[in-house]
Amino acid sequence: MKQFLSLAEELLSYILSFLPYRDILQCTSVCRTLRQTYLSSSELQYIVEIGGQRLISNTDHSIPISKHLQLLRDKAHAWFKVDTHPLKMVPVTRSRGSRDKIVAGGHFCFWNPPEDTAMIFPVLSKPSQQSIRRNWLPGTLCSAPHSHNLDVFMDPAQNLIAVAYAVDHKTVYINLGALNGDGVHPQAAGEKLFLSDDSENSFDMTFVRLKGFGRHIALSHRSNDENRTSLDKVWQLQIWDWKYSTTCSSILSGAIPNGSIDPVEFCFLGNNRLLVITDNLNIYSIEDMSQTPELLACFLMPIPLKLWCLPLIDDIGYGSQLHMQAQATMCTSDPTHRLICLTVAFAQFSTQIFIISTRIFFDLNETAAAIPIPWQHWGPSNTRIFRYPFHFKIHINGNRVLQTLPVDTHNINFILQLLDFSPLAVTNRRGLGRVVKEPSTTYMSADEFGTRGESLTTSLPYVQVVFSKRKFTTDSLLRDMWIDKDRIYMIFRSLSFIEKLEVIDVQSDLQTGAVSTS
Repeated sequence: MKQFLSLAEELLSYILSFLPYRDILQCTSVCRTLRQTYLSSSELQYIVEIGGQRLISNTDHSIPISKHLQLLRDKAHAWFKVDTHPLKMVPVTRSRGSRDKIVAGGHFCFWNPPEDTAMIFPVLSKPSQQSIRRNWLPGTLCSAPHSHNLDVFMDPAQNLIAVAYAVDHKTVYINLGALNGDGVHPQAAGEKLFLSDDSENSFDMTFVRLKGFGRHIALSHRSNDENRTSLDKVWQLQIWDWKYSTTCSSILSGAIPNGSIDPVEFCFLGNNRLLVITDNLNIYSIEDMSQTPELLACFLMPIPLKLWCLPLIDDIGYGSQLHMQAQATMCTSDPTHRLICLTVAFAQFSTQIFIISTRIFFDLNETAAAIPIPWQHWGPSNTRIFRYPFHFKIHINGNRVLQTLPVDTHNINFILQLLDFSPLAVTNRRGLGRVVKEPSTTYMSADEFGTRGESLTTSLPYVQVVFSKRKFTTDSLLRDMWIDKDRIYMIFRSLSFIEKLEVIDVQSDLQTGAVSTS
């Protein structure tokens, strides 16, 4: 040991740099020499910061690592002192029935099924960011004769728009186009994706869900089976590698749980894993697209629940072409260490949410697929359950959760609060907020009327910061909100068709000095 510690500090730093960030912290906490090496090395501190914030970094080596490190720390701390008054307000004209959201690169997009229109535009452009602005009039999303559209997926990071449509109410296809122009996407294997032959006659077009991530596009739908009752429907999920093949060999199916009318819910966990939510949480490998996805593990839920997965803003860039973000440092969420949010869908008078760390879905042994994993073995330490009034709002990005918090007993007035579940949140808060490590117990709804049922105790730690400078009421008509790695977006209803989209740029607080909150 003495010989090792006698090595030059630069060599000690080089050796430590091969360790995971937790091992670096462990070594430097028990040895004074290694501690001094750590404090003298921006490279080691940067490794710890990236790992502790659960990020993936593509670093511009022309800029000193010390500047990257300070920017990372300052950006993390800025989230604990956000001024919730908007930097910018954008009018948004939309029709009743539109489906809207914030997607990669800070773009706002919506699709209106009744009118067959769509739009995408940048909310708050940066000089280094490629922006896409486009309107689709009726009949322009898909020009195939005798067709109607089922769902639309947009990915500005890859300049991709995918449109699922049916011809003559029978045959379903998925068109692959470019967001910034007409014609086939230049990287697509073909103009459109084809469904498997056995799904054509049983395709239920009432409920369809289209999603994508990187090279994958997936379509979830119900299947009609004359041999089954209305309460025993079948779901089917088809997955394509849209850059390689127009046909699908990767198919999953099963009985729709709990009498639900919706197709199965699913979520991409990076480029090679897929979460399929039925009665339980099923993890599949989709690395080999020439065959049926391989079941890696089944995580049992504590009680039967109808779960809905909160849509994510795909700014991971894990396999995506983020050519629009030519920043000096590009840090994106690590898909193996981020959060997902599952909402209990049937509760009408209150909403229950499961915040789950995806780390549990990647730390698997060879026997995980053979034996389902009971809730008691995985759930309490990797989950935090919350219960809120039915009209509350929530969104997540990486390891941060933004949600509305009631401040009166009648749930009329509310404020915003941020929960940071990253391991370094305790350090980066710099005295702001509250550290929550103690377990919490939540009573689940036993029925759709919110009757108190079984209690569940969970203990995933986090740091809470409450933004109390600005209050909202239920009359303020906050319709939805989103959070990405730099901003908060809130859209408010109006009596007309022109709504107000507010943008809070958290990164701007590094220069302007935000109001401190606690």
